[in-house]
Amino acid sequence: MSRAARRAGRLRAWAELLRLPALVTVPGDVLAGTAAAGARPGRRTLLAAGASVCLYEAGMALNDWADRAEDAVDRPHRPLPSGRVRPAAALTAAGALTAAGLGLAARAGRPALMVAVPLAATVWAYDLVLKHTPAGPAAMAAARALDLLLGAAATTGRTRAALSSAALLGTHTLAVTTVSRTETRGGAPLAPLAALTATTLLAGALTRPASARTGPASGAATPTGALAPGSAGAVIERLTRALPSYFSGALAARSAGTRASRPTGTPTPGRPAHAVVPALTALYAATVARPYAHAVLNASPPLTQRAVGAGIRATVPLQAALAARSGARGTALVTAALAPLGARLARKVSIT
Repeated sequence: MSRAARRAGRLRAWAELLRLPALVTVPGDVLAGTAAAGARPGRRTLLAAGASVCLYEAGMALNDWADRAEDAVDRPHRPLPSGRVRPAAALTAAGALTAAGLGLAARAGRPALMVAVPLAATVWAYDLVLKHTPAGPAAMAAARALDLLLGAAATTGRTRAALSSAALLGTHTLAVTTVSRTETRGGAPLAPLAALTATTLLAGALTRPASARTGPASGAATPTGALAPGSAGAVIERLTRALPSYFSGALAARSAGTRASRPTGTPTPGRPAHAVVPALTALYAATVARPYAHAVLNASPPLTQRAVGAGIRATVPLQAALAARSGARGTALVTAALAPLGARLARKVSIT
């Protein structure tokens, strides 16, 4: 084997270890947090994004190091059990990336570091202790939520305004992580069913107009409230059919509420255009609805893994919808533009 071929093989092994396609889901956390805090991205936002990337990749390397014995049985093709990356190298990379992430957060300011430290601790605790316990999905959700708060803390020094967005992103991550716990063995249709239900509820929370967030939007369908008991297939069918009507109802309610709340032609700085949030939310739901449904109806390992991959990719349009919901349309569109890149990379390197 030539030197160039060996080098290409090593690069591919590290790309698999670090889940390169999943990397595009990381910067949107910080950008959504910045938008939720009502600020524009700046130098400290970029430093926070760099810290986020480093800590995320540290978690990927540490995850495979901690799971190397399990992967030798369930996933012998992974870089560590296949011998393409040494365990010591993976652990060293995890440590170095964690140090780099904390260093970048420190340069972004004390508030950013105060969020990055518990974020790094949560990443290490999840990989080394919590992953295979009932607390595992909650720990992963907390890590994503903290990652979003990192953007708010770095850019503005405050996190309170971003708590709502962090909770929504954490809920999505909780659902995806719960599904991922059975991806190597399958046979658990309740997890993807719960994830699909969570997606529907998140879509409702995102598209509901501000004036109606204490109750259903006027004219909008309520997907979960009208479900009658029945088979899993019937539940899935009704949920997926309800999403478009919910979006159209929320869009109409948002448009009517906007017209009624201000005179024609009056600008509303900081408020999202009424069509942007439902459109991005529809993209988010469309990314996961069918894979989750397939995993419910046939909870085989391949379909469950496909559902997990879809859930990871759906993080990007969710981040974009959160940014648009906060009024940062430009940030939302930049974030959404990362989705095609992630899909292209996922065709070359596994995202899970």
